Amino acid sequence: MSTSRSVEQWDEEFECLIDLTLGLMALNEGQRYVNRIQRMPMHTSIRTGHQYMLELINDHPDRLFNKIRMYRPCFEMLIQVLRQQTALQNSRFLTLEEQVMIFIYVISQKATNRMAMEDWQHSGSTISIVFTRICKAIASLSPIFIKPPNFDDVPDEIRFNPKYYPYFQDCVGAIDGTHIAAHAPSNVANNYRGRKSNVTTNMLAVCSFDMLFTYVVTGWEGAVHDSRVLTTQLEDPNSGFPHPPPGIHRLIFVVLFDLLIKLIMSLPILVLYNRVEKYYLVDSGYSNKPGYLAPFQRCFGVLKARFPILRFMTNFSLVRQREIAMCCCVFHNFIKLHNRDDPLFQRFGVDGVMPPPDSDDEDNTASSSGTAANPHGYGRNDENLANSMRDHIMIQMYLHYNM
Repeated sequence: MSTSRSVEQWDEEFECLIDLTLGLMALNEGQRYVNRIQRMPMHTSIRTGHQYMLELINDHPDRLFNKIRMYRPCFEMLIQVLRQQTALQNSRFLTLEEQVMIFIYVISQKATNRMAMEDWQHSGSTISIVFTRICKAIASLSPIFIKPPNFDDVPDEIRFNPKYYPYFQDCVGAIDGTHIAAHAPSNVANNYRGRKSNVTTNMLAVCSFDMLFTYVVTGWEGAVHDSRVLTTQLEDPNSGFPHPPPGIHRLIFVVLFDLLIKLIMSLPILVLYNRVEKYYLVDSGYSNKPGYLAPFQRCFGVLKARFPILRFMTNFSLVRQREIAMCCCVFHNFIKLHNRDDPLFQRFGVDGVMPPPDSDDEDNTASSSGTAANPHGYGRNDENLANSMRDHIMIQMYLHYNM
């Protein structure tokens, strides 16, 4: 009898538990339905995104610079160029100025979508749409702002600097590579891991002596050696790479002191060089070849200092990451052209040449892809010619500073 009563009691308690569970589930679904019908507004700050933009523009100049890494005159000129050169216009709820400022804010502050939502009081989808739209438009301007130099002219930074002239009068720029922080799908992530096992993309750039990018290639896997990237661009007729013009044949007599002369002050030896041509200075990770002399300093310090997203890339697609890197280079050139007194250029520029890279950059010379290939069939004689050109420059500089 007691056993039967216990079973009945347990059945009643179990039925009550089921009814309570079903009731809670129904209540939860009802609440979710109410939330869908009457969603609570999230971005309700008194200061709207547009008001925040106006506040930054009209307040102390350094506030705008600290937020988007450019000053008001440069920003206003950028807006004017975008209206003229692209199809960008005001949207229904955002002015073009606010859209562009949101984009530059994200890449300048390595901001996440949620951070941008809070600062600019827009939904996450709006931030994403604006970012993608502006990114594509800025990247499309690269042919306008990233152009080859005039090979016939000697850059002012060389001509009027006794440290470089006449030694580098035939130099037309510097070539170097740098690694950009990246996010890659797990199935291809190993292809993007450099020597330090960080997931990166490899960017190749040609830089002029006035710190302008004249050619940029982005998006190569981080495991790829710099020399392979350069070789591929040199061999691809559609790459648009600005090859230096063919050499001008002329006789150059150089007074060369050998090791014995340095020791006992004997007579100089006369050496004949029969070819001088335009060339790029390249990093020591590249092999010597006609038109390309190693080594040279890197030129990416100011770029990464202005746009920290290149060091801490957020989770964009690989295509978008390539566009972001190109946008940063476009902004770099735009600011250099329209604001010669920019603080970052003043801080990093030394006689028009960039300082060495920081210590956390990848070292391409130990990349897993091996040593450099030999583009255009350059042989030992060509390498010897390039070495002779480099030695000739060193000799000239030695004689100038020691005689």
